[in-house]
Amino acid sequence: MKKGIHPELVDCTVTCACGNTFVTKSQKSEMKIDICNECHPFFTGSERMVDTAGRIEKFNARYNKK
Repeated sequence: MKKGIHPELVDCTVTCACGNTFVTKSQKSEMKIDICNECHPFFTGSERMVDTAGRIEKFNARYNKK
């Protein structure tokens, strides 16, 4: 690799809004994020089904057809 053309990678401390912190490599020394794998609903298993009715049920409910 050519010298002097690649960015310097340093240890980066990533801090989530939930308080979780972890270290990775980046060009910045610290980052703040809103959501991480410790508090995201997909990874915690607390996700909810948002769309409970299918397309046909929604159509029928909207136009009162059975």
